[in-house]
Amino acid sequence: MLRLPALLLLTAVALLAATIKLYMKDGTYQLVREYKVEEGRVRYYSVERSDWEEIPVDLIDLKRTQAEIKAHDDERRVDAVALDAEDKAERAQRREVQRIPNDAGLYAVEGENLRTFKLAESKVVTNKGRSILKVLSPIPMIAGKATLELDATSSSQIMATNQPEFYLRLSSEERFALVRCTPKKASRVVQRWNIIPMTGEIIEEQDEVETYRRQMEDGLYKIWPAKPLQAGEYAVIQYTSGTSKIQVWDFSCRPAKATP
Repeated sequence: MLRLPALLLLTAVALLAATIKLYMKDGTYQLVREYKVEEGRVRYYSVERSDWEEIPVDLIDLKRTQAEIKAHDDERRVDAVALDAEDKAERAQRREVQRIPNDAGLYAVEGENLRTFKLAESKVVTNKGRSILKVLSPIPMIAGKATLELDATSSSQIMATNQPEFYLRLSSEERFALVRCTPKKASRVVQRWNIIPMTGEIIEEQDEVETYRRQMEDGLYKIWPAKPLQAGEYAVIQYTSGTSKIQVWDFSCRPAKATP
């Protein structure tokens, strides 16, 4: 079923199409609903006078009239195709949204299956040691440098494609990004922090991957990399810049080898 605005637009186009400019050879024209040529005369229904009238065919510029009718018909067909394509795209988007749970988090649609990513336990590492970062209760920050890390050198979430598509339902209006994790001895670095003295404000650095994003509805975004990912460790993050408030969903990109 067509959306109401599209239906109204098509109705308006149809009404406009019912009005034809019947051109005279002197350059003037009559607005008519329809016309037909009969035995040397043109019989037409005048829009202005709401009645049938006749005029000698020699006074009518039929070539110009028919050319304009054809141009309008072609334009209407193009508009109808565009509206139909837009309507199909919106229906497809609604079907996509219906597959994503209402719970905040990261998801991926893989064929008929839906993958739900587990929120990773991230840790802040300083020269004083390691602290588990709680999303709802950020830890106090001490001036200096720190890294936000994930345990283990690789994620248990394996993506076999280098062009993954994710759906991120935000828990609050915050920034989000796809980042590449830097390997460390026994962990992966998600962000590097410079913590400002006195204020405790954080200046975060991250290896952000260029992405495309589309808002599917309030709080729900579809994100995918602008270029195929290289094999490696990645994470989708939701964070408030300048603070230690961050959520991390990690994955390992291991594209399947092409079959010879």
